[in-house]
Amino acid sequence: MEEAGSVPEGFTRIERGGHFLASLGPLYAKKVEHGLVVAMRIEEKHLNTRGIAHGGMLVTLADSALGIAVANHGRERALSEGAPEAPPRSFVTVNLSVDFIASAHEGDFVEAHVGIEKVGARLAFATCFLHVGKRRVLRASGVFATVTPAKPKERFEG
Repeated sequence: MEEAGSVPEGFTRIERGGHFLASLGPLYAKKVEHGLVVAMRIEEKHLNTRGIAHGGMLVTLADSALGIAVANHGRERALSEGAPEAPPRSFVTVNLSVDFIASAHEGDFVEAHVGIEKVGARLAFATCFLHVGKRRVLRASGVFATVTPAKPKERFEG
């Protein structure tokens, strides 16, 4: 286990994302070759009565990471092809399937690694694995639907 206050190299704190994500985090992000890794340190507030990370909190992290990655996928691809910067597309979760593999504990740095399967005109499909080091903790797959963008109070820049 790493020191409770340390953040692994390459991760920077996500300063945006709204009040809900702020209450979950702090959250961190790191750009990698295949996209973005979203992560957080498990704190006492994240534990259930058994003293392990609450399953609902882990699902929230996975759903948030999937949504962030799907929303930014098209923008990142366009930028890599030399297009001018475009805002992320807006999506909502329409299905989320989750399998719990192992427990996470206080002090663990949990990383959400997202793989984009397909982003179409109306639906997007993605898979996420939560890791503590090399150990897989959770597997999630989600389907997301494109929605008309709301006028957010702030812009998320993952």
